[in-house]
Amino acid sequence: MVIYGVALLSFCMLMGVFVGDMLGEIMGVQANVGGVGIAMLLLLVLSNLGSRKLALKPITENGIGFWSAMYIPIVVAMAARQNVFSALSGGWMAIIAGVAAVTASFAVIPVLARFGQGGQDDS
Repeated sequence: MVIYGVALLSFCMLMGVFVGDMLGEIMGVQANVGGVGIAMLLLLVLSNLGSRKLALKPITENGIGFWSAMYIPIVVAMAARQNVFSALSGGWMAIIAGVAAVTASFAVIPVLARFGQGGQDDS
C-alpha cells in the first residue's frame, strides 16, 4: 500500500531533521546541518533493505518503491526551506562554494556516464 511508503518517507524526514539539528547543536551552529541529506540516504537504505529482508506484498513494495522514487523532488522541496538570502549575504565564500560545487558536479558527469554504459556499444 502507498501508505507504507508515506510512513517510511515521514520517518526518514523526521529522523533527518532530528539528526541534523543534533549535529548543528554539537557544532555550535543554530541550524540543521545535513538533515536533508541524512533523510535522503536513510530513505534509500530503508527502501532497499525492506524488499530484501522482509517478505512484503507486491502492493506494499509498489508503495514503498513509489515514494523512494520520489526522493529527489522531496529533497528539493525540503532544501527549498533553507534561507538562501542569508547564505548569500554571508559573503563571497558562499558564492564561491556554490560555483565550485556546481562545476565539480558538471566535471563528474562524463566519468559517471562511462561507468553507466557498462561496455555497451552505441553502433
